[in-house]
Amino acid sequence: MRGVNRVILIGNLGREPDLQYLEGHIAVAKFPLATTETFKDKNGNLVSQTEWHTVVLWRGLAELAQKYLHKGSLVFIEGRLRNRTWEDKDKNKRFSTEIVGDNLVMLDKRKDSGTDYQSNTDSNTETSNLQVPGNDINYDAGDNKDDLPF
Repeated sequence: MRGVNRVILIGNLGREPDLQYLEGHIAVAKFPLATTETFKDKNGNLVSQTEWHTVVLWRGLAELAQKYLHKGSLVFIEGRLRNRTWEDKDKNKRFSTEIVGDNLVMLDKRKDSGTDYQSNTDSNTETSNLQVPGNDINYDAGDNKDDLPF
């Protein structure tokens, strides 16, 4: 039986994405993402609980994040959990859990020439969608014109 390793997060960046290039000019970006849950305790008081996640993006998605995301940006991240272990310089064993993002949706409204829009990018297809509020048409760079109903 196969397992499932999927994570979906909506949260705010804790700082600017840190973009680095590995051998072969492969881009990798890392940033902390805060997710906050609010609930009422047994006394009826609102309690907020924030969790911090380390998000890692690769290649085109990493470059997109570095270009458009900033501290405080609201994003939707879909990906998988990855656990890493290593020894630090003092020979102590260290552990880290990261979210390797496969899909990034920027949820902040962005002003560009007076038009608000949202950009959706999926690392698997390397296409981007442009959604204009008030317009039900979704322009997808990967649309296949053969799928038209007329």
